[in-house]
Amino acid sequence: MTATENATTSSPEPTPPQVGQAAVVYNPIKVDIDAIKAAVQREEAAAGWPETLFFETSAEDPGQGPTAEAIAAGATMIIVAGGDGTVRAVAEALRGSDVTLALLPSGTGNLLARNLKLTLNDMDHSIASAFTGTDRDIDIARIKIERSDKSVDEHSYLVMAGLGIDAKMIANTDDDLKAKAGWLAYVKAIVLVFKDKNRLHFRYKLDQHRERSVSAHSIMIGNCGSLPANILLMPDAAVDDGVFDVLVLNPKSVFGWIQIFGKVFWENGVLARTKAGRKLPTRDVDALKYTTGTSLTLRLTKPEEIELDGDGFGEAVAFKTWLEPGGLSVRVPAE
Repeated sequence: MTATENATTSSPEPTPPQVGQAAVVYNPIKVDIDAIKAAVQREEAAAGWPETLFFETSAEDPGQGPTAEAIAAGATMIIVAGGDGTVRAVAEALRGSDVTLALLPSGTGNLLARNLKLTLNDMDHSIASAFTGTDRDIDIARIKIERSDKSVDEHSYLVMAGLGIDAKMIANTDDDLKAKAGWLAYVKAIVLVFKDKNRLHFRYKLDQHRERSVSAHSIMIGNCGSLPANILLMPDAAVDDGVFDVLVLNPKSVFGWIQIFGKVFWENGVLARTKAGRKLPTRDVDALKYTTGTSLTLRLTKPEEIELDGDGFGEAVAFKTWLEPGGLSVRVPAE
């Protein structure tokens, strides 16, 4: 893979919302639903909307079913109150429809909200923005995952899919500790992952390029590039540019990891966030390669853990992922 400058397209002007029917799809474990209902009642009345509908997710159905119920009940906007898994599930059910997704960030990740630069810890502001904001079309990624038994399941993701360090870290994270300690729970998992000397061995084909064979530590496909803890993993990724960014980590020594940390935490995390820093020259490093595309097919030599938007999705032996440009409408605050 070679580094490729990210292609960008101009975003359409946001669309002001019309009065419609709101619904809230919420994860009862993640949110205070009584506080949400009180805030929703205030904002719907101020905006002249009818009474909002409420639908609860469950362990068996993280959001697709309740979203389908909300659409059938006439919802034109669905406010998602939950973590990244709930957002991903609701978006999967909304893709390609004319129903708008509004975010009420909750949990430890809030990955899509971070990448849209939305307010993370102000419930009243988020709900007010749902009723008074504008609509923005963003890309949504699709993936077909092949399992060891040859079965194939299909999903959507909004932020990132990954094999390697990120998927193994998630698989090794204690869920109870994560609920109590948030992202600190990943520290133990990171230590375990760095002790794992196994590498990924796979063949991949990006768009119409020729197939390649690779041995690497990790591969990540990003619809957008910001992660918690102020980590800008893919600085050129944009949620509405019509392409995803592909990142391959291939450190072969301690020096390789130093290159990666310098690139991600210093160049991406510090320099890329300032006007002066963006003017400074940057250089490619052997341990980390970026490219872009719209379709990627990959086959592994053995099953490996895979993650979508921060949630583990079991083991994959192969997958095909592609982008649907402008496939999801998201409510953002009015200018």
